[in-house]
Amino acid sequence: MNNHRELLRKVTIFSQMSDKDIDLLAAGTVERIFEKDALIVGAEDPGDALFVVAAGKVKVVLYGESGREVILSVLRDGDFFGEMSLLDNQPRSANVRAIEPTRALVLSRDTFHQTLQRAPQVAIAVLGEMSRRLRRADESIGNLALLDVYGRVARFLLDLAKHDGVTREDGTEIRERPTQQHIAAMVGTSRETVSRALNEFQRRGLIEMDGKTILLKPGFEGADLTA
Repeated sequence: MNNHRELLRKVTIFSQMSDKDIDLLAAGTVERIFEKDALIVGAEDPGDALFVVAAGKVKVVLYGESGREVILSVLRDGDFFGEMSLLDNQPRSANVRAIEPTRALVLSRDTFHQTLQRAPQVAIAVLGEMSRRLRRADESIGNLALLDVYGRVARFLLDLAKHDGVTREDGTEIRERPTQQHIAAMVGTSRETVSRALNEFQRRGLIEMDGKTILLKPGFEGADLTA
């Protein structure tokens, strides 16, 4: 339980809770392990638990009738998901699948509701996080409407560099470049189009790709990146 308590303390929505309330919350969590590509929750499943990513990485996805995958977001250590169904009593709105082996803490509906009653600040923090996610969704919708495909690929790389990049004298390095299929699912296009965009960026000297790394050169953000 000590490990659960330490992790929960690092989660934004629980960070302001008292030690006593954190202990009670930790006592009500269950740890689960998911293999790579395992489906953690499915769209339309009953929403009866909140999940906190303890280690690993998961993607929130929707699937089209043809099986095409659209990635809504990627969540990492300390992120959480499943709160919407606990608040509105509706089924899950999307699928969540493990990108890599993942360990998660699971809080039941009753445990989550008891936490909200004991610590109202958690409810405010949850609303704040939901608002941030809504803003990101609005930005994604705007990108789909206003940017062409090359622009969306560029925006994805810039966002990835902002969150996971390492600054160097010659640019910003992304050390774990996602697959082209993953990028395609994030920006709403095909893998082939992503490949053409990356090759074009590289041809113009805006990026350098080497194995699993990609370097965004200093002029990348301000360049004209339309197709």
